Amino acid sequence: MAKKSVLARSNKPSKFSTRETNRCFKCGRKRGYMRQFDLCRICFRELANEGKIPGIRKSSW
Repeated sequence: MAKKSVLARSNKPSKFSTRETNRCFKCGRKRGYMRQFDLCRICFRELANEGKIPGIRKSSW
């Protein structure tokens, strides 16, 4: 979990557009971010295993 101050700082408009970082909306993690789902890889896996993301399921072959 990211600190509340870090989350608040990331929501503020930045001085330069290149400084903006994408963060997971659920936990605030910035690394392993998936832009398509607005989630980090850990939260994505948790929600996908629970079946809460439509159209996503665990692959098996």
